[in-house]
Amino acid sequence: MLFLSHPSLQDCRRLFLRNYEVFINIGVHEFEKKGEQRILINVDLYVPLAETTPTADHLDEVVDYDFIRSTIAQRMARGHIHLQETLCDDVMTAMLAHPKVRAVRVSTEKPDVYPDCDSVGVETFRIKTVG
Repeated sequence: MLFLSHPSLQDCRRLFLRNYEVFINIGVHEFEKKGEQRILINVDLYVPLAETTPTADHLDEVVDYDFIRSTIAQRMARGHIHLQETLCDDVMTAMLAHPKVRAVRVSTEKPDVYPDCDSVGVETFRIKTVG
């Protein structure tokens, strides 16, 4: 992963959610606005080891995977999204709001758009700026 070579992420662990399959109302075309589409969402969170290395083996010492899924669900509940770029940016911004998260990579894919390719999608990455 090239992102881990960034100097500000060398002391981080990467948490990830892979191919989270959701059905949402997304798209700019009229036919897309009439029903849900299958979307695959991938999220990588980079969290500092110093803040997320468990000493007592308790869930509250780390970033919980439920946070990732519930954050995505909250965004989807807000209604129709025109662009995958908007979805990625919204999820990324919400993930970066977590105090233990230093950086985020989010990608979305529409696997059912074209019959001659696996998917079309968007990926975005951001490192939190500190104070």
